[in-house]
Amino acid sequence: MTAAPTIRVAPSLLSADFGRLAEQIALVESAGADLLHLDIMDGHFVPNLSFGVPVVRAISRCTRLLLNAHLMITDPGRYAPAFVEAGAGCVTFHIEVAEDPARLVAQLRELGVMVGVALNPGTPPPAIADIVPEVDLVLVMSVWPGFGGQRFLPESLERISEVAALIDGRQWLEVDGGISPQTAADVVAAGANTLVAGSSVFDTDDPAAAIAALRAAGTRGVARRKAEAEP
Repeated sequence: MTAAPTIRVAPSLLSADFGRLAEQIALVESAGADLLHLDIMDGHFVPNLSFGVPVVRAISRCTRLLLNAHLMITDPGRYAPAFVEAGAGCVTFHIEVAEDPARLVAQLRELGVMVGVALNPGTPPPAIADIVPEVDLVLVMSVWPGFGGQRFLPESLERISEVAALIDGRQWLEVDGGISPQTAADVVAAGANTLVAGSSVFDTDDPAAAIAALRAAGTRGVARRKAEAEP
């Protein structure tokens, strides 16, 4: 019998209260978060600035969770080593800025970390087909990147299904943008196994309960996926 796929929850620290960052990280870690998602923005590739290497280094000192540095920047190859040195155990770059994706993946592999590729809502999944076998995870953006708290784009479900057909059982399929207990089941049913959630976790009175609700919704999504696959 094939084991049910693991549904991971990755709180996005972009929505955390940076005045209480260590406290909030400890809270979601104790609540069972599987990894932390770090949105690194340069104000160029996306129309916003977030945080850089010093903050990542501080985060790494107060958690044992895997840190996924989602580099929403125009030159990920140049800056990735600094984020890895600061504690990131996974680096995700955007296919839209990679002139030579295979070379970039090889460069990131030399840093000894997991490697992911992300694609924006306007990028067709076939754009990553050649590089998918070389990465550990694919991140499907279900909002236009740059700001937290946006609504999930319903058309993302078809794109998630397309990407799910490209990956194998070892790889992670992350979805980021508008993920909540209301959207998580649909996202998992479409093929995702990792949920990136920011405001739906940190903009609540009980982040631990929010993570539990996401995981429960993911479990329902797994059941739906299994049911839809049966003849």
